[in-house]
Amino acid sequence: MSEIIMRPMLATDWNSVANIYKEGIETGVATFETNVPSFDAWNKAHMTTCRFVAEKNDEILGWVALSPVSSRCVYGGVAEISVYISATSRGKGLGKLLLEHVIDTSEKEGIWTLQSGVFPTNHGSIKIHKSTGFRMIGTRERVGKLHGKWIDNILFERRSKVVGVD
Repeated sequence: MSEIIMRPMLATDWNSVANIYKEGIETGVATFETNVPSFDAWNKAHMTTCRFVAEKNDEILGWVALSPVSSRCVYGGVAEISVYISATSRGKGLGKLLLEHVIDTSEKEGIWTLQSGVFPTNHGSIKIHKSTGFRMIGTRERVGKLHGKWIDNILFERRSKVVGVD
């Protein structure tokens, strides 16, 4: 994936980011969401740091962002990952690059645990999580409904080897 630029996500990137999110929603294996939220709603739900886009030739190919798992201060170093790749860029290693980038940056921000919920049918996401040091914690059975059907969710976790190790 040469020529890929990883850079902070800007508010002006929202149209591209939202389109990639929409493509992910349409797969039926990426999220329980059925509609792309407004930028304001999305912005409030995600941390202001650790938001990145992968760009090539001025085109955004994918994005990654973190959201807090709780408002309680004891969980301040724990975040949940969202990573989405455009339909034309999937299967080329971009998801792994985005995860590696956000892992590195999140540790610099003092985050010691990253977690991710993945549908059992999202084989690509499972593969990149395992390849970047995430371990499967377990399966949350029938945790949510999508289009009236119960869906399981595999919970992945990655503990930092440099933050929160004392």
